[in-house]
Amino acid sequence: MRIVRVLAIATVLSLLIPSVGLLLSVQALAADVRIIVNGQYVSFDQPPIERGGRVFVPLRGVFERLGATVVYDNGTINATGNGRNIQLHIGSTAATVNGQQTNLDVAPFLVGARTLVPLRFISESLGANVNYDGNSRTVSVAMAGAPPPPNPTATPASNTIRLTNLNPPRNGSVQSNRPAVSGGFSSSVDPNSVRITIDGRDVSSTTYVSANDFLFSPNFDLPATQHTVVVTGRSADGVPFSRNWSFGSGGSTTVNYLNNLLPASGSTVGSQFTVSGRTLPNSSIHLAATGSGVFGGIFQITSGTYTADLTADGNGNFSQQVSVNTVSGGNVAVRITSTAPGTGAAVTATINLHS
Repeated sequence: MRIVRVLAIATVLSLLIPSVGLLLSVQALAADVRIIVNGQYVSFDQPPIERGGRVFVPLRGVFERLGATVVYDNGTINATGNGRNIQLHIGSTAATVNGQQTNLDVAPFLVGARTLVPLRFISESLGANVNYDGNSRTVSVAMAGAPPPPNPTATPASNTIRLTNLNPPRNGSVQSNRPAVSGGFSSSVDPNSVRITIDGRDVSSTTYVSANDFLFSPNFDLPATQHTVVVTGRSADGVPFSRNWSFGSGGSTTVNYLNNLLPASGSTVGSQFTVSGRTLPNSSIHLAATGSGVFGGIFQITSGTYTADLTADGNGNFSQQVSVNTVSGGNVAVRITSTAPGTGAAVTATINLHS
């Protein structure tokens, strides 16, 4: 049995500092938005954030790349470049461009020690062109005379990310019409950027993806033929990758199942509890548990994760002790996937618990 445990603890105190920039939900993070400045991808230690339909980026992350000099003093931001001067204020929608007053849709704000400013407004005020590709979620910023931005769909794939532990195996075949489709990454990726298609059908929304691996259990029959899986995304440092493999399936009508799951959904658990159930004998079980909590009535924070791989016994019974950091009044989601031996027939169930 292979057990991988990853524990991620959110620092609550830093989130409760009374700052305009900290009144953000996790959903406001736009880590999957890519920024290209003068033809070069830009990576950030503080990811871009979307607020009011605008993309905000760290103060110096983009604008010094546009040749601007940026000065921040006691809540006032001055950016000078290309013969222009822009002045903004933290928490204020009032701005000045070359001495002319104008208004922003959304005010600059702080996230921790980082000052975030509206990307399009400052870029265009400095004389740059800004384009947004909604399909690839890519913002391209370029000054006149700068090299054209790369085509996001034509960006060469990174050779640094490889797919490992593929199931079904590359060029292999399984009997099931609903095989579990899974694999690992050779190094960490940005899970929010990962997109997965099977025969051109996007299944990303129903695929479990972490920084290290992914798993998809079809809720529909795959045709008895050859299939191609395409996995795209970005590495942890923002480099795009694209990988694929093919396998065959079909011929078996075996249907897997998950019964007698405990704890029952809605139960209250502590930081350690046991998950058990019954499935097809000798099936491979992948279990992923995620704890979360709401802080200050605003912040939905992941408090910890736990994953494990085990095998059901000859009667189909399985049991696994789970240890995951929990928050009083929070939630724990346990996702269980069972893959039958030989046929590859897979089924997934989720138990939603309270802590």
